[in-house]
Amino acid sequence: MKTYYVYIMASLSRTLYIGVTNHLARRVHEHKEKSASRFTAKYQVNRLVYFEEFADIVAAIARETHLKGWSRARKIELIENTNPNWNDLSEEL
Repeated sequence: MKTYYVYIMASLSRTLYIGVTNHLARRVHEHKEKSASRFTAKYQVNRLVYFEEFADIVAAIARETHLKGWSRARKIELIENTNPNWNDLSEEL
C-alpha cells in the first residue's frame, strides 16, 4: 500500500511551501538540494516543518488544495500546534 504525504516546508524567515509527494524523504532532499522547485530554491525553503500521511492520493491532493486556500495565519497556527519551535522534521526521517 502506498503512502502519500502533504507537507509544509519553510525557510528560516518562515516563507512557506506546501506540496504533496509519495516519497517524503526524497522530496525533502530535493528541496534541500534546490532541485525541487525554483520558488523553494530562490527563497531557501528547505526545512520540513509539518506533514500529514494519507493512504489515498485523491485525499492527499484535496488536503493540499485545502491548506493552500488557508490564510498565512492559519497555516502558521497549524504548524505551531504540532511543531512550536519550527524544528526541521526531516532529521527524523
